[in-house]
Amino acid sequence: MQVFRSKNAGACYGVQRALDLALKASEGDGSAFTLGPLIHNPQVVAELDARGVRAVERPDEATHGAIIIRSHGVTPAVRRSCEAQELPVIDATCPHVSRAQKAAAKLAGECGFVVVVGEAGHPEVEGLVAYAQEAGGSVCVAECGADLPDDLPEHVGVVVQTTQTRDALEDVLAGLAARGVEAQVKDTVCTATRQRQQAAAKLAGEVDAIVVIGGRNSANTTHLAEICAAECPRTHHVESAAELDPAWFADCETVGVTAGASTPDNQIDSVVRALEAM
Repeated sequence: MQVFRSKNAGACYGVQRALDLALKASEGDGSAFTLGPLIHNPQVVAELDARGVRAVERPDEATHGAIIIRSHGVTPAVRRSCEAQELPVIDATCPHVSRAQKAAAKLAGECGFVVVVGEAGHPEVEGLVAYAQEAGGSVCVAECGADLPDDLPEHVGVVVQTTQTRDALEDVLAGLAARGVEAQVKDTVCTATRQRQQAAAKLAGEVDAIVVIGGRNSANTTHLAEICAAECPRTHHVESAAELDPAWFADCETVGVTAGASTPDNQIDSVVRALEAM
């Protein structure tokens, strides 16, 4: 069985930057806290915890050391709460997310109403909503055109969760057009995310089965799995090599491997080795 690894897979710049900042913070007395998981990868979060970088839910739970703002960013109110703790604050927000936050605030000022294309409840989306609201805008969250409310103004701003798919954005824009709503769009989908999605779709169409590696709580990995499944029915989403089942690959001559932007290379290598040994 031949194993093919996607050309664009694994930890993106924003994730690697966040990991590097967290590991540096763990040096010395090893005291650091992240607000929620640093990235959506349970194995990495567990490894950081073992190094003394603990995930907490509220800034006031960080009693010493440093507070690390996770890669998904936080709301302006949470950022102010971090600063009020009088501890060093390390901003590990992905630069692409920071750009989306600024775009949400700018659109709120220019349009008065902002549509956030993304997954409701996701920490990045919660931040985008809060930045738009703090700038005086009204906001709705839509993952597809069907999620749009009926009572929209004639002109809205549109900003996108960085890990969303192009199809999701196009579906929301089509929904707005069908309602006669003019959209001022800031396409903030991350370039690395788009490259991973395109490469994964291509690979999935060329192999008998494909494995998608990454946390099940990772939005970008979940979208990758959905994209692959549309091209290859034998798509399997795993978090580690231990989950692989040889029965999945019965009669397969070729297997593809891709991974979400929160998946380090060592986790991809482990899965590739396990597949090659089958």
